[in-house]
Amino acid sequence: MNEYNTQKERLVLKEYGRNVQMLIDYLSTIEDKEERNMSARAMVELMKQINPSIKEGNEDNQKLWDDLIIMSDFKIDIDSPFPRPKKELLYKKPERLGYKDKSIIYKHYGLNIQLLVDKAVRMEDKEEQEAAIIYVGRLMKSFSNLWNKENLDDDTIAKNIRELSRGVVEIDIEKVKSNNLFEHLVKDKGRRPTQQQQQQHKGGGKQRPRRKRN
Repeated sequence: MNEYNTQKERLVLKEYGRNVQMLIDYLSTIEDKEERNMSARAMVELMKQINPSIKEGNEDNQKLWDDLIIMSDFKIDIDSPFPRPKKELLYKKPERLGYKDKSIIYKHYGLNIQLLVDKAVRMEDKEEQEAAIIYVGRLMKSFSNLWNKENLDDDTIAKNIRELSRGVVEIDIEKVKSNNLFEHLVKDKGRRPTQQQQQQHKGGGKQRPRRKRN
């Protein structure tokens, strides 16, 4: 009668396979400790061949010895060259990470926008604060265009910034509009004049005719 995997004992470390598990179970039954230690060293070499990704480094060798002890359910008595792993630490549940309970006024802008506004609120230098808020406004406008395929008007962005800052930050909306401060990229209206054009401009826009040599 064939024995199905569902009827066999659960593998502790599946990457080594059932045969290695059975060999380690046998190692635990060897009465002579010297023979058991010698067999354990041979088993570590076999485990290393099964996992070619494991290198000859000290940390990798320790992992192999730890895995051998873990697969024996910490019952095998061998002289490992490394400190034995502790069973209580292996099965200990990790502590739950604490998340900041931070309310987001506008979820579609995300937490990072809220954090940038909070940072701007704490700025004492008004010029730096204004520059930071303008940067945030540009981000909000670009995000809106990315998500909704439409541009928010400057008044709405200014209103959102004021609410994100809980009324602390005020920005001159007329200054924003007249200078297109919330535009992501402000294109230059004209090309930069070349060096030759600059020289011509200084000379009155005309070049002196060259004299012909005889």
